[in-house]
Amino acid sequence: MGSRAERSFVSEWWWTVDRWTLAAIAVLMVAGIVLTMAGSPAVAERLGLSTFHFVNRQIIYLVLAAILMVATSFLSPRMVRRSALLVFIVGMALIFAGLQFGAEIKGARRWIFGIQPSEFVKPAFVILAAWAFAEGAQRKDMPGTALAILLLPATIVPLMLQPDFGQTMLISLVWAGLFFMAGLHWFWVAGIGGIGVTGVFFAYKTLSHVRMRIDKFLDPPVTTMSGGPSATFQSDTAVESIINGGWFGRGPGEGTIKRILPDSHTDFIFAVTGEEFGIVMCLVLMLVFAFIVLRGLSMASRNEDAFCRFATAGLVMLFGLQAIINMAVNLHIIPPKGMTLPFISYGGSSLLSIALTMGFLIAVTRKRPRSEIAERLS
Repeated sequence: MGSRAERSFVSEWWWTVDRWTLAAIAVLMVAGIVLTMAGSPAVAERLGLSTFHFVNRQIIYLVLAAILMVATSFLSPRMVRRSALLVFIVGMALIFAGLQFGAEIKGARRWIFGIQPSEFVKPAFVILAAWAFAEGAQRKDMPGTALAILLLPATIVPLMLQPDFGQTMLISLVWAGLFFMAGLHWFWVAGIGGIGVTGVFFAYKTLSHVRMRIDKFLDPPVTTMSGGPSATFQSDTAVESIINGGWFGRGPGEGTIKRILPDSHTDFIFAVTGEEFGIVMCLVLMLVFAFIVLRGLSMASRNEDAFCRFATAGLVMLFGLQAIINMAVNLHIIPPKGMTLPFISYGGSSLLSIALTMGFLIAVTRKRPRSEIAERLS
């Protein structure tokens, strides 16, 4: 990459990015390919596809994701904000279009033109919320906090109409974290928590799919009315897979329970990891995710630029919470949310969205001269 004395575009990028974060992301990408090879062949064969259909597509998606992440990481904080605004506007437009014209899959209209727009709205929302909170904290003449508060319902209401309760919950949790970071009074923090609990109760009472998932999670029937598998079949099977693997797993390709797990290559790939590579490998994956999150929070605490500080914290919260939700579903701690494991699960929209998230993260955590920071703060 050249020496520090070189001033080329690429060398300047290399010496200013956080290379530890890049290395951890690379580890997850490689692990994603290996684990897709473990979890997807059985699904491909059930669907009548070639054995490595999903593996080949995952590699293509990962190459595109890596290009997107690196390209995004070259952006300046100002360009990050502008890019996020553009992605947010286009993403929300596609969400509304999907509500009208998108295909209905499993009772929800989340897809249009082969993509899931809400995946791309997530990182854009975090950047815009961070921008609003930062402006509100720095400038008294700027109603940044009010804009951040209005941004939340403007984003989650269309998601609830799809309906997509998992993405709604994820975005709301990240927003609440940024709200807390803004240093607002505990009274408001408690109020936001109360609104969240009320929202969950309201969703339970008014949305049949939410009520069904929660009821079946709390009191799962042994069989369906038709005598088929239980409604929590995937979660139960995922836990069984992890237990079957023990500490060190049954070995690559030796898993058996994964063969009856419908989403073993997407939402439940963590369970396949447990069966074939063991609980030890699951813990290693968890440590890699934790390292990225904790390093990001550490960099956020040291960043003198308010926007970069808020954006860094928000993006790593988004990344970490998504991983936690996926793993919690695999361990049957919470009801299924349709949430992928970042860089590990198969899926084009998910991979590209996570790549955009981490590209934004690398961009706002790059080391910059104090003069540049002072100029932005003035």
